[in-house]
Amino acid sequence: MPHSSFCIVRGPARTYVRRGPRSLLLRPCCYRLGEGDCFCSFDPNISVHTDNPDLTPCFQNTILAWIPSIYLWAVLPFYLLYLKHYKRGYIVLSMLSRFKTILGVLLWCVCWADLFFSFHELLQSRTPPPVYFVTPLIVGITMVLATVLIQYERLRGIQSSGVLIIFWFLSVLCAVGPFRSKIIAATAQGQIKDRFRFTTFFSYFALILIELILSCFKENPPFFSPVNSDPNPCPELNSGFLSKMTFWWFTRMAILGYKRPLEDKDLWSLNKDDTSSIIVQQLHKEWDKQKDEWKQPVESSASSKKNLPEEAEVLIRDKRQHKEPSFLKALLRTFGPYFLIGSFYKLIQDLLSFVNPQLLSILIGFIKDKDAPSWWGFLIAALMFFSAVLQTIILHQHFQYCFVTGMRLRTGIIGMIYRKSLVITNSAKRSSTVGEIVNLMSVDAQRFMDLVTFLNMLWSAPLQICLALYFLWQTLGPSVLAGVAVMILLIPLNAAIAIKTRAFQVEQMRYKDSRIKLMNEILSGIKVLKLYAWEPSFQEKVLEIRKNELRVLKKAAYLNSLSIFAWISAPFLVALTTFAVYVSVDENNILDAEKAFVSLSLFNILRFPLNMLPQVISNLAQTSVSLKRIQQFLSHDELDPNCVETKVVTPGYAITVTNGTFSWAKELKPSLKDINLLVPSGSLVAVVGHVGCGKSSLVSALLGEMEKLEGHVAVKGSVAYVPQQAWIQNATLKDNILFGQQHNEQKYQNVLEACALKTDLEVLPGGDHTEIGEKGINLSGGQRQRVSIARAVFSDADVYLLDDPLSAVDSHVAKHIFDNVIGPEGALKGKTRMLVTHGITFLPQVDHIVVLVDGKISEMGSYQELLKQNGAFAEFLRNYAPDEDIEEDELTSTAVLILLEDEEVLLAEDTLSNHTDLADNEPVTNEVRKQFLRQISVISSEGECPKKMSTRRRVCEKKSAEPPQPQKILTDKLIQAETSETGTVKLTVFWQYMKAVGLVTSLVICFLYACQNAAAIGANVWLSDWTNEPVINGTQRNTSMRVGVYAALGLLQGLLVLISSFILAMGGINAARTLHAALLENKFHTPQSFFDTTPTGRIINRFSKDIYVIDEVIPHTILMFLGTFFTSVSTMLVIISSTPLFAVVIIPLAIIYFFVQRFYVATSRQLKRLESVSRSPIYSHFSETITGASVIRAYGRENSFVCLSDLKVDENQKSYFPSIVSNRWLGVRIELIGNFVVLFAALFAVLGKNSLNAGLVGLSVSYALQVTMSLNWMVRMTSDLESNIVAVERVKEYSETETEAPWIIEDTRPPEDWPTQGEVEFVDYSVRYRKGMDLVLKDLSLRVKGGEKIGIVGRTGAGKSSMTLCLFRILEAVKGEIKIDGVRISEIGLHDLRSKITIIPQDPVLFSGTLKMNLDPFNKYSEDEIWKALELSHLKRFVSSKPNTLEYECSEGGENLSVGQRQLVCLARALLRKTRILVLDEATAAIDLETDDLIQMTIRTQFEDCTVLTIAHRLNTIMDYTRVLVLDKGTIAEFDTPSSLIASRGVFYGMAKDAGLA
Repeated sequence: MPHSSFCIVRGPARTYVRRGPRSLLLRPCCYRLGEGDCFCSFDPNISVHTDNPDLTPCFQNTILAWIPSIYLWAVLPFYLLYLKHYKRGYIVLSMLSRFKTILGVLLWCVCWADLFFSFHELLQSRTPPPVYFVTPLIVGITMVLATVLIQYERLRGIQSSGVLIIFWFLSVLCAVGPFRSKIIAATAQGQIKDRFRFTTFFSYFALILIELILSCFKENPPFFSPVNSDPNPCPELNSGFLSKMTFWWFTRMAILGYKRPLEDKDLWSLNKDDTSSIIVQQLHKEWDKQKDEWKQPVESSASSKKNLPEEAEVLIRDKRQHKEPSFLKALLRTFGPYFLIGSFYKLIQDLLSFVNPQLLSILIGFIKDKDAPSWWGFLIAALMFFSAVLQTIILHQHFQYCFVTGMRLRTGIIGMIYRKSLVITNSAKRSSTVGEIVNLMSVDAQRFMDLVTFLNMLWSAPLQICLALYFLWQTLGPSVLAGVAVMILLIPLNAAIAIKTRAFQVEQMRYKDSRIKLMNEILSGIKVLKLYAWEPSFQEKVLEIRKNELRVLKKAAYLNSLSIFAWISAPFLVALTTFAVYVSVDENNILDAEKAFVSLSLFNILRFPLNMLPQVISNLAQTSVSLKRIQQFLSHDELDPNCVETKVVTPGYAITVTNGTFSWAKELKPSLKDINLLVPSGSLVAVVGHVGCGKSSLVSALLGEMEKLEGHVAVKGSVAYVPQQAWIQNATLKDNILFGQQHNEQKYQNVLEACALKTDLEVLPGGDHTEIGEKGINLSGGQRQRVSIARAVFSDADVYLLDDPLSAVDSHVAKHIFDNVIGPEGALKGKTRMLVTHGITFLPQVDHIVVLVDGKISEMGSYQELLKQNGAFAEFLRNYAPDEDIEEDELTSTAVLILLEDEEVLLAEDTLSNHTDLADNEPVTNEVRKQFLRQISVISSEGECPKKMSTRRRVCEKKSAEPPQPQKILTDKLIQAETSETGTVKLTVFWQYMKAVGLVTSLVICFLYACQNAAAIGANVWLSDWTNEPVINGTQRNTSMRVGVYAALGLLQGLLVLISSFILAMGGINAARTLHAALLENKFHTPQSFFDTTPTGRIINRFSKDIYVIDEVIPHTILMFLGTFFTSVSTMLVIISSTPLFAVVIIPLAIIYFFVQRFYVATSRQLKRLESVSRSPIYSHFSETITGASVIRAYGRENSFVCLSDLKVDENQKSYFPSIVSNRWLGVRIELIGNFVVLFAALFAVLGKNSLNAGLVGLSVSYALQVTMSLNWMVRMTSDLESNIVAVERVKEYSETETEAPWIIEDTRPPEDWPTQGEVEFVDYSVRYRKGMDLVLKDLSLRVKGGEKIGIVGRTGAGKSSMTLCLFRILEAVKGEIKIDGVRISEIGLHDLRSKITIIPQDPVLFSGTLKMNLDPFNKYSEDEIWKALELSHLKRFVSSKPNTLEYECSEGGENLSVGQRQLVCLARALLRKTRILVLDEATAAIDLETDDLIQMTIRTQFEDCTVLTIAHRLNTIMDYTRVLVLDKGTIAEFDTPSSLIASRGVFYGMAKDAGLA
């Protein structure tokens, strides 16, 4: 029993008797309860030194009986405080509760029966000892208390009471001794002396036993608790105390996860306290308090500043800068109290961890003492087991609290950042990119989470170190200081390694980031790379970065090996120096088993805090950086909600601006100056001007998005805003239009009709329920813009701000939208509309025109007035208007419209080439789509639920010229769902990885690990042998030889560790190199169709996440796995060799271990997958929000977006929470197995006491004490290895996709100057996009002579772009062939072909890097040639105005050039290459008319003698071409000169008429 009060005296006054039966000196304990006489004492002869121990009656009746009562009364005040705050409604009185109460009352009766019996004896003048009055009284009152508690807990809604379970357990435990004594006494005497007390005691014992059993059951859930509508609530809330302590409530999910892969619907809902709504609200409140505290001193100092000299002002400002609102305080106040509970558990666990070494020392003492009674040994073994189990339970409670705190922290931080991002000013937003802000959410919030787990080590590590040193001093005296010195010396080494590693990490991250950024650009511009044949140049670049990255990784690996060496050798070196010093200081110092192995187990305890402390400190440093970044972001300026007045507006006007000066940031110079603007209610105002003159800025100013430097702005009523680049959410088309408004079918249909979306809906696979990919990926530019307009129209606002919405749609759709939506007769008539536009055709119909020049309003007035003024506007018009007379056009426009509408209906039925925008609906040239595919992460790293995928296909209208048949769409999905691996990983994957590492290397690594463990066992066996060496005249012989061999074995182990971890790291880096190179090589050779059907995010994931896992995670995991595996095996071997009986137990333990491990791995792996799948929507929704913040604000939808974000975070935490618990569940079970290993090792040592020596027992038990850690980590590592090795499989999968034709075929290379003529011939040519799809071009035969200029026209989906793609062999022929100058292009290498034709693509794609690199990546041309090309493309002035001219850095995607300038850069590329054939995929949507004219003019002059093929969108550009090719559904409809085509009044004539050219 744990309460046998023998007091082992240790310490300086060593009263330890070695020889003779009393090897343990015990202090007598005496209780004076009578009149000065020692009524009863603790007698060691009865209780200890006997084979049949017993306790004295007095001890039983006092100390033992009082222990439970003392416990309950001590806990009571704290428990009542807890109950006061615990509110969950009351529990209805149940049978269980009634039974417990009745038993409690009975117990009270039994106790007091004893008391009254004593009084009865007193009356009978038999004076019983006072204890018979005191004990029943105390116990009786305690029982009343327990009974009252049972009812009070029921009223507070406690379902299972930990306090009472422990109380009943203690009562039973303390009653077991008296129970045994009474039976022994009765059987010895053959009769029962005190019958009454004998009866009451057995009744008491029976009752408390039943109470204990009953208290283990839980009550029903509380009544009146908030109605839980959760279909799947978390069982933790309603689970019992024991279930909570052992995490038994998780078992159901573990079993389910083992039976089948878990899905979303299996996850439990979050507990209320873990949800975003509650956490973020609390944190926000605390943060606001912090900000208010900060604002007060600032304001007061501002008021006192007014009358201060300048120096004083500076001083005040300095003082103030140090006091910022502290986010840390806000976090501490929100999450601190909960976290402290975990810290309390940690404290208890730290103290408990020192119990087992003390017990080990007693056990070794017991083994040495051959006369000691064997029950001592069993008691020690039981105590070891009990203390280990207690430690396990408490440790995991501590971890649970820490992890949940970490989870809440992350939720809170993400919520705060999201809310802030909706109100942050544009200048603040510019100071950090979307990526950086998303990083705050992902990386920095994650750092907090990681830190919280081990934050307690800051105080716990020093505590453990001090305690360990104290006990070591007790055992070995001052020699410990030698060991401590070694430890202290190792700390700077570890710190140095950590600092250096950190530096390497930063460097490596830099390379990794630049590699991913480059890959990102390559993948978004892959088509351009293929068309220009630029792949080799970019492949070189990637490999160059990768080489540097691996170089850094290699350095880090050297360091890592060193740190592992330090970690493994530290405890050994410490032990070695301590023992060596101890033995050599004084030859009477004898190293016996007790000293050696107790010290060793203490050194092992030391190992963890010593290594964790530096790590925690460095983590703390990192987190403090994160804290600063988050705090800085949260302290950014917010938009002033009152900068635009919405209530008071000059009567009759909807928008007024007086003397407005606006800039994008306070420190920038104003973009708009002296703006005075009055817009009458209900009028239509157009804003025109050149590119970059401030048109969009004006709209932003009215929305309150700009800094108002001076002036007054007022906008009356609600606002609807259509931005220039349509912002589309990742939701269904319908949701995008409704945008949170109430659905109204009639209104909705009218809006669709007006915005020309009806035809599109017929083609979209799911109609208006089609899910639109990120950034509107599966809509063409024009469709996106129309959805954006439809959203505005549906919102039914008072003021409409339309920022050039018509440029992205085709001219004739633009006309439809203008007439049906924006114009005087449109759906918005009577509303105030402000339209920014480049189109001239609509200007006659607007009420007012505002002309902007360089941020100022140069003129205002109606169309006629401005023409009469003959200013800049009139000039602008004359240049760009069509040739007809303008006034006349104004009159006829309505008539034309009516005509058009009829024609449109006919056409739509007739050809079914759905009559939407010509410009963008082209099949693959929809480059806009590709550009946005950049960051798409439709599928996160681990694959996604198939449900979502079915709707996520791109529009199939783009894929076939035929009218699509609905059922076909469903089978031929464009973006296939990414397969997510479920179940166990195939062994072949491990085999593939081993091959990548190298088979010999793999075997060598395993061999070295076996050797190092052999060395370690050797060292310890040698130590155990040394401790058994006989002592002669108080000294041991040949100590120096003993120390030498011990040192040699230990250092050998260290050396082997160093070598093996180093070889492993090298192997890992080799594998990483080969796998990445294969992946890259394959991706550059992959045909374009693959990139069209695979979201870029998915490919990027292979290059970032999976390669990162292969680089860094897998080698580390394998290292840990091998380490723990061999340690566990060697422990088992040591225990079996010292106590062979142990082999019997191993088998059942191993079976249990295996099952727990399988259950855990299956569940935890799937939970990790679910967690990573649900994580990316948080970030993608966030980046979506940041991009669309202005739209969200304009429509006033901030709150619903915040709710949406919270929902996504909660979804993610729903899978994260069970994965935390799964680790706890596993930990408790595995450590329990480890505790059984300790128990059996100790038990068998006790059983085999006579044949064993103390050294062996010390060896076997000290090994057993370490095993829990290894077993636990081994399961974790197995699981991690299985989760991570999948990366190899995923990379392999993408390294083996099919490739396109070879780049260069040596045998058939065309001559250098080919093609000389530029003659192109199609012979019976047919092509399709991908297998299983319809033909896009059918039996095309035509011949273009050298130097001809051909215009290619046709409705959407007629196959115009496909023709150009065939020339470059982006699409390969199904039948037929193309010849250029008589050479069959299918027979030459792709690069030979592509480098000899030039294309100016529809979407200008630029790569980040210098301008020169963008023009000439292979450095083929001289600077003069480049300047010449720039001059011809009208860029010379722009480039020479930049300080670093040709070295001007283009940002990603050329963002820092306007779209027009980017188009001109593409023109410059073409001028540089100057090949005989030029293909022009004319993109004029985003360009103002001037730039367009420049391009056309340059092409006419510079490419006079070349063959030019132009896909025309504006017919006026090709009216002077040699011939025009009209395509319809992939066949040639007409092919002749423009004039004869118009004369023949065919298809072309209809088109020309639409465009007003015929």
